[in-house]
Amino acid sequence: MKRMQPILNGLRLAAVALLFALVATRPALAFDTTAQYGVLVDGATGAVLWEKDGDTQMHPASMSKLMTLSMLFDALKSGTVKMTDEFPISEHAWRAGGTTSGSSTMFAQVGSRIPVETLIQGVIVQSGNDACIAIAEALKGSEPEFAAAMTERGKELGLTNSTFANATGWPDPNQMMTAHDLARLARHIIYDFPEYYHFFSEKEFTWNGITQHNRNPALFLDSSVDGLKTGHTQASGYGLVVSAKRGDERLVLVLNGMPSEKARAEESVRVLDWGFRSFKSYKLFAAGAAVDNAPVWQGTYSQVPLVTTSDVSLIMTPDQRKGMKVSVDYSAPVKAPIAAGQRIGTLRIEAPDKPLQEIPLVAGADVERLGVFGRATSSLRHLIFGS
Repeated sequence: MKRMQPILNGLRLAAVALLFALVATRPALAFDTTAQYGVLVDGATGAVLWEKDGDTQMHPASMSKLMTLSMLFDALKSGTVKMTDEFPISEHAWRAGGTTSGSSTMFAQVGSRIPVETLIQGVIVQSGNDACIAIAEALKGSEPEFAAAMTERGKELGLTNSTFANATGWPDPNQMMTAHDLARLARHIIYDFPEYYHFFSEKEFTWNGITQHNRNPALFLDSSVDGLKTGHTQASGYGLVVSAKRGDERLVLVLNGMPSEKARAEESVRVLDWGFRSFKSYKLFAAGAAVDNAPVWQGTYSQVPLVTTSDVSLIMTPDQRKGMKVSVDYSAPVKAPIAAGQRIGTLRIEAPDKPLQEIPLVAGADVERLGVFGRATSSLRHLIFGS
């Protein structure tokens, strides 16, 4: 018999990151911005809290440097590259991204060799195009080869609407991303490369005797902000990918297509403040805690606890929390023997203006099968009493 057991809203909880990481919930609140494109997501789960043309391809400008950094972080994590390795600055890197290029640069000298750690700072703090090209050439031999690898790796990360033509974000018809993809990429960097994330909060960096300040205005306007990257070209307008953490909550915001640096600075802080005011993370169930107890057929125990394998939480508005419904779906009774971790049912969470969340429930303990006499007794009891 299939059983749908409602769970009261007041049940204890905890949080989920992985289970909701790829769920794109749609915004529940109306909010406007001068940005042409935007998306606000919960850092822990990836749930989309607000968006404006979030799936429309746009020119990402230097925000696409996050993909260049992600490729380098992959190489560092795999051990194929070390922080102390030195990458050469080729004539191409110098001409296309250095002093003579007229673009953002870390002022690297042609023919010099620069440590990887320094190049990371040159990309993040100084938005150096020369540093990006040096990374591309060191990792894949040439910038075009690197761009092809960026596109391929992006698909693996779920950046389904992104293509790359260069390592810098320089305008190109094939250098396109969406706000959603940038938010997904930012979360990948924050949560998969925490050992490198501290670079994004550095406010200034000096190389070749020249000190430059981080272009991210939110770092200087909001103490809760700790990353990530700005971008600007004539084609893209002014944009940024920014993340902030207040208490246990982290938000990731992408805005692009703004008319000025002033608008970029003001909007980044305004939208973040609105997001933290409007949405809260509500803890539901801790990993391993019993969500329900299912009756067992012919087992050494009459019930088996149903648990989640990860913490479960949901970010939403207070009104959505009031309208939330939680239920458990499983076929009862569960036949013994039962192994701990065996899939038994599904936890369903519904809230207004949010998609249905379905989370696997597994057995929280082993339940052995009764012996022959025990099974006979159990069957007889079921025939007489129906239990």
